[in-house]
Amino acid sequence: MNCDEAGILLHALIDGELDAGHARELEAHFAGCVGCAAQLREFQELRKSMKPESLRYTAPAGLRARIEGKLPAPRAGASRRSVIKGFVGGAALSAIAASGVLVVVMRKDDDRRVLGEVVSAHLRSLQAQHLIDVESTDQHTVKPWFNGRLDVAPPVADLTAQGFTLLGGRLDYVDAKPVAAIVYRRRVHIINLFCAPAPGAANRAAAMESLQGFNVRRWRDNGLNLWAVSDINPDELMEFGDKFEAALKQ
Repeated sequence: MNCDEAGILLHALIDGELDAGHARELEAHFAGCVGCAAQLREFQELRKSMKPESLRYTAPAGLRARIEGKLPAPRAGASRRSVIKGFVGGAALSAIAASGVLVVVMRKDDDRRVLGEVVSAHLRSLQAQHLIDVESTDQHTVKPWFNGRLDVAPPVADLTAQGFTLLGGRLDYVDAKPVAAIVYRRRVHIINLFCAPAPGAANRAAAMESLQGFNVRRWRDNGLNLWAVSDINPDELMEFGDKFEAALKQ
């Protein structure tokens, strides 16, 4: 196992989602690679610091007295209590603003983590020779196969005429939840299209991401989160997504 492969599987190991065989390979790699071992420790510390109990802070008992001592004397008609209330109100607004920033940062970090899991699932499908559970070029065979296996049947489109050959599908896991993986081929390259339910979530326009040498087109449509993953160039992967979306609207 090289450092690139270890970096892709690192998130799955930290989240406890890696199978025993790959976990042993990773541990052996970390034992002999200082750089990867340092990256593992860094992610473990980051995960620990993001736990709710690590973000709590209890103010010292004498803080109130010190704050009151630094406040200016109240103007005529204004009590010290009203000054304190104004100060507390401003502090509360600042805290709300800060919490909003924290939520945005945590959401971006969560998106990045899920992106890593999607890329890891793509890589595992190629390494473990478990690319397809239902092998068929017929979308009317692939889509019904997921009935009873997932809460929502994934969209499947036949894009063979557009240069993206449907190979079949399989059941996979992302973020510890079962998802559909629809498999396509572009020349000698594999495209995994992962579909996960996102009930009630607003649609999101397509965006292109890159991670560990793989390109990911991600978007949200009709209550589904979708990620198309491959090592083809970004323009071709974006083209695949555009043709897939267009086919579903026909």
